[in-house]
Amino acid sequence: MLYIKRNEEGEIVMLSKEPSPECNDTVEGDSPEVLAFLAGQVGGASQFIASDLAFVRVVEDLLEVLLAKGVLSFTDLPAAAQSKVMERKSLRAKNDVNLLGDEDTLI
Repeated sequence: MLYIKRNEEGEIVMLSKEPSPECNDTVEGDSPEVLAFLAGQVGGASQFIASDLAFVRVVEDLLEVLLAKGVLSFTDLPAAAQSKVMERKSLRAKNDVNLLGDEDTLI
Protein backbone atom coordinates (compact mmCIF):
# COMPACT_ATOMS: atom_id res chain seq x y z
CA MET A 1 0.00 0.00 0.00
CA LEU A 2 1.29 3.47 -0.92
CA TYR A 3 0.16 6.91 0.16
CA ILE A 4 -0.56 9.56 -2.43
CA LYS A 5 -1.54 13.16 -2.93
CA ARG A 6 -3.83 14.03 -5.83
CA ASN A 7 -4.32 17.31 -7.68
CA GLU A 8 -7.72 18.86 -8.47
CA GLU A 9 -8.04 16.62 -11.56
CA GLY A 10 -7.54 13.51 -9.44
CA GLU A 11 -4.06 12.77 -10.80
CA ILE A 12 -1.28 11.54 -8.53
CA VAL A 13 1.22 14.32 -7.85
CA MET A 14 3.06 12.88 -4.84
CA LEU A 15 3.84 9.35 -3.68
CA SER A 16 5.03 8.13 -0.28
CA LYS A 17 5.67 4.85 1.52
CA GLU A 18 4.47 6.45 4.76
CA PRO A 19 1.32 8.48 5.49
CA SER A 20 1.78 12.20 5.88
CA PRO A 21 -0.46 15.26 6.08
CA GLU A 22 0.02 15.69 2.31
CA CYS A 23 -0.17 12.00 1.36
CA ASN A 24 -3.19 10.58 3.13
CA ASP A 25 -5.00 8.77 0.29
CA THR A 26 -4.01 5.13 -0.35
CA VAL A 27 -3.47 3.10 -3.49
CA GLU A 28 -2.00 -0.32 -4.31
CA GLY A 29 1.64 -0.25 -5.35
CA ASP A 30 0.98 -2.04 -8.63
CA SER A 31 -1.96 0.12 -9.70
CA PRO A 32 -1.81 1.53 -13.24
CA GLU A 33 -2.05 5.04 -11.77
CA VAL A 34 1.13 4.53 -9.73
CA LEU A 35 2.99 3.02 -12.67
CA ALA A 36 1.94 5.91 -14.91
CA PHE A 37 3.03 8.43 -12.28
CA LEU A 38 6.43 6.76 -11.87
CA ALA A 39 6.92 6.49 -15.64
CA GLY A 40 6.47 10.26 -15.89
CA GLN A 41 9.20 11.05 -13.38
CA VAL A 42 12.51 12.48 -14.56
CA GLY A 43 15.67 10.43 -14.14
CA GLY A 44 17.21 7.04 -14.83
CA ALA A 45 14.66 5.12 -12.76
CA SER A 46 11.80 6.39 -14.91
CA GLN A 47 13.48 4.92 -18.00
CA PHE A 48 13.50 1.49 -16.34
CA ILE A 49 9.88 1.87 -15.32
CA ALA A 50 8.83 2.94 -18.82
CA SER A 51 10.79 0.01 -20.25
CA ASP A 52 9.10 -2.37 -17.80
CA LEU A 53 5.68 -1.10 -18.82
CA ALA A 54 6.47 -1.69 -22.48
CA PHE A 55 7.96 -5.11 -21.75
CA VAL A 56 4.79 -6.20 -19.96
CA ARG A 57 3.07 -6.24 -23.34
CA VAL A 58 5.78 -8.53 -24.73
CA VAL A 59 5.26 -10.95 -21.82
CA GLU A 60 1.48 -10.85 -22.31
CA ASP A 61 1.82 -11.65 -26.01
CA LEU A 62 4.30 -14.46 -25.28
CA LEU A 63 1.90 -15.94 -22.73
CA GLU A 64 -0.93 -15.82 -25.28
CA VAL A 65 1.21 -17.69 -27.82
CA LEU A 66 2.21 -20.37 -25.29
CA LEU A 67 -1.42 -20.83 -24.25
CA ALA A 68 -2.66 -20.95 -27.85
CA LYS A 69 -0.07 -23.57 -28.83
CA GLY A 70 -0.88 -25.69 -25.78
CA VAL A 71 2.65 -25.41 -24.41
CA LEU A 72 1.19 -23.98 -21.21
CA SER A 73 -2.23 -24.40 -19.66
CA PHE A 74 -3.94 -21.43 -18.01
CA THR A 75 -4.51 -23.58 -14.93
CA ASP A 76 -0.74 -24.18 -14.66
CA LEU A 77 -0.41 -20.55 -13.57
CA PRO A 78 -0.72 -19.68 -9.88
CA ALA A 79 -4.09 -18.24 -8.86
CA ALA A 80 -2.63 -14.74 -8.43
CA ALA A 81 -1.16 -14.86 -11.96
CA GLN A 82 -4.46 -16.13 -13.39
CA SER A 83 -6.25 -13.22 -11.73
CA LYS A 84 -3.81 -10.67 -13.15
CA VAL A 85 -4.04 -12.18 -16.64
CA MET A 86 -7.83 -12.02 -16.54
CA GLU A 87 -7.71 -8.43 -15.28
CA ARG A 88 -5.41 -7.42 -18.15
CA LYS A 89 -7.65 -9.18 -20.69
CA SER A 90 -10.64 -7.34 -19.29
CA LEU A 91 -8.84 -3.99 -19.46
CA ARG A 92 -7.77 -4.65 -23.04
CA ALA A 93 -11.30 -5.59 -24.05
CA LYS A 94 -12.79 -2.50 -22.40
CA ASN A 95 -10.24 -0.22 -24.05
CA ASP A 96 -10.02 -2.18 -27.33
CA VAL A 97 -6.23 -2.34 -27.06
CA ASN A 98 -4.77 -4.75 -29.61
CA LEU A 99 -1.28 -3.90 -30.80
CA LEU A 100 -1.02 -7.01 -32.97
CA GLY A 101 -3.85 -7.42 -35.45
CA ASP A 102 -5.42 -10.80 -36.23
CA GLU A 103 -3.32 -11.18 -39.34
CA ASP A 104 -0.01 -10.39 -37.57
CA THR A 105 2.16 -13.26 -36.42
CA LEU A 106 5.09 -13.63 -34.10
CA ILE A 107 8.14 -15.33 -35.58
